[in-house]
Amino acid sequence: MKLDEMPTDQLSRTFAALADPTRRAMLARLAAGEATVGQLAEPFALTFAAISKHLAVLEAAGLVSRGRDAKYRPARLDAAPLAAASVWIGDYEQFWKDSLGALDSYLTRLQQGERS
Repeated sequence: MKLDEMPTDQLSRTFAALADPTRRAMLARLAAGEATVGQLAEPFALTFAAISKHLAVLEAAGLVSRGRDAKYRPARLDAAPLAAASVWIGDYEQFWKDSLGALDSYLTRLQQGERS
């Protein structure tokens, strides 16, 4: 995803950034502490340029901030957008509980009917 193609609202930017498994892995690494581009690149068979592009998408989504030292610009996780995404997903929790509860009841009735 190109930066100029990023959605404009925060929730959309968050989910767009999370859509890529490399970016999710980078966020998981940053959850353990700040890291340089080189450290973020270690587990991937990608160029520094590719890692930098992923990092730019994460920054544009507000999920990562970078240090200001020109020589050493560590990236660090900013989890606030993740919290907002979690709240949005949580709004559907009752729907899934109700749906799965209904499915469980239906399957239980089917099993009981087979035993009769």
